[in-house]
Amino acid sequence: GRLGILIVRHLKRLERVILGYLEVCDGPEEEARLGILETLRCTIEHAWPRMPCRTPVLLKALLKMIWDVHTDPGSTPELVKAALLQGAAECLILLDRCSEGQVKVLLEGVYSSCEETRVRECIRKVQENT
Repeated sequence: GRLGILIVRHLKRLERVILGYLEVCDGPEEEARLGILETLRCTIEHAWPRMPCRTPVLLKALLKMIWDVHTDPGSTPELVKAALLQGAAECLILLDRCSEGQVKVLLEGVYSSCEETRVRECIRKVQENT
């Protein structure tokens, strides 16, 4: 319970931190990004009612991260990339549930205009989740 209360109280600051971390690749192991996806998951779970209004911002950040991971020419191992994409999909699924399907609707346009297999797979995971 205490964690939930703390998260809700500091949601604005936490959101800034999460958005900041999602933007930056921190080397091949991507520990910071993987950690922040976990944090985001807990945040969505604890601050459920506060999430719908934050959905568009978080959705944009997660999609940008998915795209960055996909286009990253660097030395990030495939397993790490897969873990990042999986983490992003899980966050999107949670966001979709607490925004009553808003995410799926917003993702339709992205899916139809995107030709990258990996990005599409990630979006499909979210769309097929019920």
